[in-house]
Amino acid sequence: MIRTDALDQLPVRTAVPALRRALDDRGVAVLCAPPGTGKTTLVPLVLAGLTGDGPVRRVVVAEPRRIAARAAARRMAWLLGERAGERVGFTVRGERVVGPDTVVEVVTTGVLLQRLQRDQELSGIDAVIIDECHERHLDADTVAAFLLDVRAAIRPDLRLVAASATTDAQGWARLLGDAPVVEAQGVSYPVEVVWAPPVRPVKPPHGMRVDPALLAHVASVVRRALAERDGDVLCFLPGVGEIGRVAGQLSGIAAEVLQVHGRAPAAVQDAVLAGSAEGRRVVLATSVAESSLTVPGVRTVVDSGLAREPRTDHARGLSALTTVRASQASGRQRAGRAGREAPGAVYRCWEQAEDGRLARFPSPEIKVADLAAFALQAACWGDPRATGLALLDAPPAGAMGAAHEVLTAVGAVGPDGRVTERGVRMSRLGLHPRLARALLDGAASVGGRRAAEVVALLSEEPPREYGDDLAAALRTARQGKDSYAARWRQEVRRLSSSSKGADGGGSGPDDAAVGLVAALAFPERVARARGEGTFLMASGTGAELRDGSRLRSAAWLAVAVADRPAQSASARVRLAAVIDEDTARLAAGHLRFAGEEVRWDGRDVVARRVERLGAIELSARPLKQPEPTLVREALVEGLRREGLGLLRWTRDTGALRERLAFLHRELGAPWPDVSDEALLNRTEEWLEPELSRARRRSALAGIDAGQALRRLLPWATGEGARLDELAPERIEVPSGSRIRVEYGGAQPVLAVKLQELFGLQETPRVAGVPVLVHLLSPAGRPAAVTADLASFWQEGYKAVRAELRGRYPKHPWPEDPTTVEATRFTKARLKRE
Repeated sequence: MIRTDALDQLPVRTAVPALRRALDDRGVAVLCAPPGTGKTTLVPLVLAGLTGDGPVRRVVVAEPRRIAARAAARRMAWLLGERAGERVGFTVRGERVVGPDTVVEVVTTGVLLQRLQRDQELSGIDAVIIDECHERHLDADTVAAFLLDVRAAIRPDLRLVAASATTDAQGWARLLGDAPVVEAQGVSYPVEVVWAPPVRPVKPPHGMRVDPALLAHVASVVRRALAERDGDVLCFLPGVGEIGRVAGQLSGIAAEVLQVHGRAPAAVQDAVLAGSAEGRRVVLATSVAESSLTVPGVRTVVDSGLAREPRTDHARGLSALTTVRASQASGRQRAGRAGREAPGAVYRCWEQAEDGRLARFPSPEIKVADLAAFALQAACWGDPRATGLALLDAPPAGAMGAAHEVLTAVGAVGPDGRVTERGVRMSRLGLHPRLARALLDGAASVGGRRAAEVVALLSEEPPREYGDDLAAALRTARQGKDSYAARWRQEVRRLSSSSKGADGGGSGPDDAAVGLVAALAFPERVARARGEGTFLMASGTGAELRDGSRLRSAAWLAVAVADRPAQSASARVRLAAVIDEDTARLAAGHLRFAGEEVRWDGRDVVARRVERLGAIELSARPLKQPEPTLVREALVEGLRREGLGLLRWTRDTGALRERLAFLHRELGAPWPDVSDEALLNRTEEWLEPELSRARRRSALAGIDAGQALRRLLPWATGEGARLDELAPERIEVPSGSRIRVEYGGAQPVLAVKLQELFGLQETPRVAGVPVLVHLLSPAGRPAAVTADLASFWQEGYKAVRAELRGRYPKHPWPEDPTTVEATRFTKARLKRE
């Protein structure tokens, strides 16, 4: 029997008429409703015609997480007085609970992506609701883009709702073609904010690491909240590891401690969502409880202020979750959980002053994640570069380039970027393309079952207590009775059935099989030992094992999971398998290079015949007669890395370069740019033929840079002959001396003794630019600086004369220097002459 009372109490009911009108008129809508209003449970039932007199329609609800999909389906079934699998069912990876009468099906966005690739029309489906779209998960963004294509091309009748728990809906409305925005008001009670920062500073998070001092503080705040408030406590932490550590510090409290996250057993998830009639509860949760789930009984939230987001280091080939400060939007969502059923409180474990500096919203996953799986989906959709997809944020070009390199390497796309038959099969495995390659190719070598076992370990990283040895982790999973092992076995069954067509039977020890499959998944991470637990990966990144690891004695490793600690050039290996060189060559064959290598090694030209596996050098021997063009390229690289100082420069050569730089700056073409970058880009014009004759570093020192620079002068136009006229090396002053002009600064400088300029009214100019005159005392020390001699004689000279004539009485200091003859001699010398 339908639970009418419960349905009538859901606040979103008031927005249903407007939503229906929007869909009838436009076929698309954005629904904004706070958590707990019923947008996830009532709206699908209404649109499906299960709670009123409307026509029965088939509705698909896409949730970002498996736990949310199961919970939503069970809640809707309960509202109808049924069990999941009747008129409401769900499908998540590895689990399908639907029946012949199912009208509303809740799926993960990943499952919906697979369904769209198989059936673009979504035959028989009348409406799709993309729930929690504000979280900006990549699969949700992709699903929305594909559905908009479907509506535009083949299914204009398909109804589409983007449901958000926040009021930041305008972006989605624009994406859906200026779709109507329907807002539902939730029943929200006031939530008191309590700032509870640690007493002593804690280290900021980096990678997966969270300062234990912060976790201890969070545990103490939970105890404080239990003492100061009534009801259950919901505590937000970034990940499973942190949840476990805080749970360990809450032993002995007068409350049941529950842990809710994507890996939690279904029974625990159900218990958390069902509430408790007896005693108090402390629920330790990841961000999954921000908006996707409703946890009854909560009156207090303790917020650690941390979250996990994906990050990809394309340069090192490392992808992982990283701990970040939660955004302001996440903070609001979390706090709102305390005011769902009654007035509540949120304890925030950071300084109030920090709050305004937090990011407004979480980073869209498309901006920060590894895009290989997305790029494969786009290629299968027929848009390899994703340029035609309607996305809120375009994928970064660099990340897409790296993704296509991966897809090409695993055979999922061809040189033109279009998907191959193999790529289509890989896309339907529900795995990252790397793991799909490992499953298909590994099954042919080690058997489908064992390949599936290893890939299942790689698709969801095993708990840390399983250790860093992947082969040992496999044995533990086979024997394990924990929740991870149960999920692993379920995934193995799914993958085993998916890889049957590639099953080659396989034989040999488990350790070799594990190593091969891991290397096939991550060929850039095959690594050779460098000693003392350190390795070099084919990607060029160093890798280190923890002290005490059983893997430290291995000659070769296939690194499955690694991250890079702060201020460290090397990655830290968290999961790897022992392999041999033959396995490394097989898995990373596309990275093999064999041939002549001529390069600058930081000191000189090195010419060798080498064999490499990426950055790992397998063999090398000297090359007696290297290709001259390769030698020249190596020498140019040496000049780029160490500078043009490798050539022979004299003082006059340096001065010539400064004169040319001055003319280029003041007059432009045809006077050449003689900056380092410009000269290195024109080596064939000024360093030949000497550079092509050179073979080693020592030969560069024999090249006269001055003679070479003169080749760049504009001789063809006749301007080259005017160099000494436009930018003379020296200027003759009234005393008859020829004084060198320095062109190295922003303005040409003439440093000359003051007495040698007597009688000169106008400041000298070069190329029309007045020189900056540094007037020197008879001893050659600075006395004054001017770019206007006439003004100096009138205003500045008197002060200089008053200061210096007593110090230098042997030299002339006339009252009017403009009327006397310039001299470089003393008064006595002048009388003798």
